Amino acid sequence: MQLYNTLTKKIEEFVPHDPKQVTLYCCGPTVYDFAHIGNFRTYMMTDFLVRTLKYFGYSVHFAMNITDVGHLVSDADSGEDKMEKGAKREGKTAWDIANFYAEAFIRDSQKLNLLTPDERPHATAYIKEQIDMVKTLLKKGFAYTIDDGIYFDTSKFKTYGQLTGQNIEDLRAGARVEPNPQKKNPTDFALWKFSPKDKKRDMEWDSPWGVGFPGWHIECSAMSRTVLHTDQLDIHTGGADLIPVHHTNEIAQSEAATGKSPFVRFWVHGQFIMVDGEKMAKSKGNFYKLSDIEKKGYEPLALRYFYMTAHYRAFLNFTWDGLDAAQKALHELWKQMMSIQSDNSKVAELGQKARAIEEKFRSALADDLNMPRALAVMWEAVKSDIPPIEKNMLLINFDHVMGLGLEQIQKSQERIMNLILPQSHTKLTLILEGSAVKNQGTILWPEPIPTMVQLLDERELAKKAKDYKKADNLRLKVEARGQVKVEDTSSHGILVKKKTI
Repeated sequence: MQLYNTLTKKIEEFVPHDPKQVTLYCCGPTVYDFAHIGNFRTYMMTDFLVRTLKYFGYSVHFAMNITDVGHLVSDADSGEDKMEKGAKREGKTAWDIANFYAEAFIRDSQKLNLLTPDERPHATAYIKEQIDMVKTLLKKGFAYTIDDGIYFDTSKFKTYGQLTGQNIEDLRAGARVEPNPQKKNPTDFALWKFSPKDKKRDMEWDSPWGVGFPGWHIECSAMSRTVLHTDQLDIHTGGADLIPVHHTNEIAQSEAATGKSPFVRFWVHGQFIMVDGEKMAKSKGNFYKLSDIEKKGYEPLALRYFYMTAHYRAFLNFTWDGLDAAQKALHELWKQMMSIQSDNSKVAELGQKARAIEEKFRSALADDLNMPRALAVMWEAVKSDIPPIEKNMLLINFDHVMGLGLEQIQKSQERIMNLILPQSHTKLTLILEGSAVKNQGTILWPEPIPTMVQLLDERELAKKAKDYKKADNLRLKVEARGQVKVEDTSSHGILVKKKTI
């Protein structure tokens, strides 16, 4: 597999340090607010990479952190901690803010079908490890203490800035005017910050240097080596915005503390998302969260499909027309998957045509994770004349990387045929948008079956719990979403039928 390595500025063959297991770390969210569609592009890129490595037969030890303390609003180590800022904004504690938005991030990740990391360390749970790393850096002479905290001395690390392709003199010359005159160099960064003496923070800990909290950068270095059990990672992912400061500082403190180089063998960074050709910003009114996408009637998996339409290292321009096209393509893919007549048994060996398509798919993934090309190959498989049983197997295997719910759509179709009607002779008819697929005398429409099944399941649970208000709200949601009428039958089943207009 070939991957672009930000460290070397070229595409290289990826070979893990240990052939038996790839260690991969992704910089996760700072949970002071909801993640937006730009954030999720980075996490989606990482998801495709992990899935691809597994598709190629690698065992992957995958970690993504949760930053719930220490991320200041300025990269210059000044201003408020984002968690404290979020707490003031909502009149809650920083701990409440962290818990709420971490849970929201996980829910959104599940909707987008992101793989659950093997490790999801929270910065607040690894304070000891961070303090130990700061102790090591002080002992080795890479850090010094000033009035507001302990800082890393970038002049002591000779290769500082290698990730950006600049040397330390260039970085110093281009550095912002630094408000803290006690720092030895403009590029020096905080390892541990002291709490203000005139007030108590929600999040602060005792340390050998007094009460305080960790700097943002030290968190990832301490957590990655702890949860992945190595001082040298195979792959580290993140957004391109993290290259000049956060990831540059991770390299410096990690290699200085351990004495091992490189800290990461392959740095993989995703490019920004634009909105109608402009940078996404709340002030411009073009700042979108996953919930904003859903409120307009789009499936989360339509956004997943949309992300695949551009290479991860290219800017991706988000438009509603583009998302609409992605949703239509996704629904067409689901419909095609449902129409494939197969007994779902596995093929002992793919035929020549199927193997040729499979090789194209593998080649696209191996070419620096070229998801647009892989998506085109998936459609080539859909439109091919290979036997249905081979096509079914091929598409489900491809979807282990794409994550578009193709296997789920088949299972949902089977469930709908018998949904909650074990003793009723009433036929279940789903009338949704799209072109009909006839199956055993029941008309099924492919969009959006997984969502409909989930909502109907939730309604049944609410009824069993005698939460009739919730059940009724879910019924209304199903009817509005699918243009259907939901009725409870005398045999305790459900009839979902075409809405009378």
